[in-house]
Amino acid sequence: MTEPVAYLAKSRKSGAVNATVKEWSYHDFENIPLYTKEQLQPKVQMTQAEFNEFKKLKLLNPTVDLIAILKIVSSFKYTNLQSRLVCSIESQTEFATLWLRCRYERLEETIEIVPDMKWFVRSKEPDDEGYYAFLENLVQLKLNWCYSKYKQKPLKIAVKFETKEQAEEWCNPLTEAVLLPVEGE
Repeated sequence: MTEPVAYLAKSRKSGAVNATVKEWSYHDFENIPLYTKEQLQPKVQMTQAEFNEFKKLKLLNPTVDLIAILKIVSSFKYTNLQSRLVCSIESQTEFATLWLRCRYERLEETIEIVPDMKWFVRSKEPDDEGYYAFLENLVQLKLNWCYSKYKQKPLKIAVKFETKEQAEEWCNPLTEAVLLPVEGE
């Protein structure tokens, strides 16, 4: 947790209150933290691929206004950011706010990198060695089962699904749909 950016200084004797940006050192005042910078300006969550595109966009166009940057994103090879913008009006608002905030703040202070998550179909129970079997796609339209060399993460050849519903179509009583990170595979 980071330091609060504002305090409510309350007198223990008289009950008088005052909002301050620094803690009061008077002996009869209690300093109550109001909020932190993260609460005031929460970080935007992005995958590493989205962050890389945003950083490249920012380096190439540091002073471009918002309308021009939206045109650039929609007309060039920023596929991860494009898919983020067509997702919802909230995503567009978040992107616009982020673009304007990044004029005055460093990217690392405004963006939080989250792993890219996909849905996989795997066996409900691990084998004797603790490994799960994942649905794999070695040849198009030919689906097989493979064993992951990891106890949780699937192999690169395991079939990735965008939604839980898509993954559940391939489930049977012995398998389950699980959400796992795919970055770094």
